[in-house]
Amino acid sequence: MFSGLNTPPLTPLRLPVTADISVVSRMEQEITTESELRHAIARMPFNAAYDYIRHVAYSMADDGHADVAIDRIEAFDAIATRRGQEEGALLDIHAAVMQTLAGTRLLANDIDGAMADAAAALTLLSQSPKRKDEPFLSVLGVLLHDIAIIHSLRGEYRQAERDIEKSLKVLARLAKFWPERYTDAHMLAMSASTRICHSCDHQAEMLRRYSDETDGYMERLKNGDRTAADALIDSLTAEGLTFARMGKHRDAVQYFTRALKLLSQSEAEFSLRQLHLSVALGESLLTIRATREKGVHLLNTMLHKATRLQDDNVYRHILDTLANADTGSLDILGIWHKIFPR
Repeated sequence: MFSGLNTPPLTPLRLPVTADISVVSRMEQEITTESELRHAIARMPFNAAYDYIRHVAYSMADDGHADVAIDRIEAFDAIATRRGQEEGALLDIHAAVMQTLAGTRLLANDIDGAMADAAAALTLLSQSPKRKDEPFLSVLGVLLHDIAIIHSLRGEYRQAERDIEKSLKVLARLAKFWPERYTDAHMLAMSASTRICHSCDHQAEMLRRYSDETDGYMERLKNGDRTAADALIDSLTAEGLTFARMGKHRDAVQYFTRALKLLSQSEAEFSLRQLHLSVALGESLLTIRATREKGVHLLNTMLHKATRLQDDNVYRHILDTLANADTGSLDILGIWHKIFPR
C-alpha cells in the first residue's frame, strides 16, 4: 500500500473569527470593575464575545501555552459570570466559556478535565433546551463535536457516534442560514466523523452525506479558505487507507474516489497530492477482479504524471506495483480464499 498519505489528528472544532473582536479586547483592558465588565459583556454581540474567547485561548494553546490559556479563561469566567445566577446573554457567554475551556483542555490532552467542562457547558444549555437561535445552536454544535472526540479517545465509540450525529445536524442547520460562518465548521465535523464512527453502518452513512452535502460547498471553498476542504479530503483518504489495510478494497475505492473528486475540484492543476491519492486508488482497483484493468490503466497514467512532477519514489513504486500485478502476486489472497473458503 502506498505510504505517501497521512491521517489527520482529531482536534477541537474551530469556528472562524467572523465578528469584530477588537471591541472585546479593548473592553477587557479598559473596564476595571467586575460589575461594569459583566454588564458590558451582556450588551455586546454574542459572536464577538465567543470569537474573542476562542481566538485567544486556542492561539495560546497552539503556541504551547494551554495552561496559561486555561488560567486566563477561568479568570475571565469568574469575572464575567455569576454561576447559577445567569440568564439571557450571560448564560450564553458562560456556556461558550465552558465549551472553549473544554476544547482548550483537549488541546492540552487533559481528557478528564475536558469532559468535566463539557458536561458543565451542556448543563447550562439544558436550562433552555427548546431554543433554536444562533448563540444556543452555535455552542451546542461545537460542544457536541468535541464531546464526540472525548468519547472516541476514551474508547466509548457508540456514544461518540451519537454525539457526532447530533453535532452534524446542528451544524448543517447553522450552515444553511449562516454559510459564511458555519460551512467550514460543518465540513470539518464531517471530516472528523469518519474517524469517530467505527461501525460499518455509520461509516456508510457518512460517505452518503459527503456525496450529498459537499458538492454544494466546493464552489465557495475553491475561491476561499481551503482548510475545511483539505481536512475533508484528508479524512476521506484516511478512511480509504484504513479499509485498504483491512483488505476491504471495494470500500477503499469509494472513499479514494470521493476524495479524489473533491481534490480535483479544489485544485486547478494536477498536484503531488492528487498523484499520491490516485496511486492509492489504482492499487485498490488492482485487487478487485472487475476493476483490475482500470487499475492498470490508472497506474500507467500516473507513471507519466510522476515523471512530469519529478517524483522518482512514486515512479518506482508504480513500476513495482505493476510488475507484481503482471506476475499475479496480487491475486494470492483471492486464490487462497477459493481453496479455503471462509
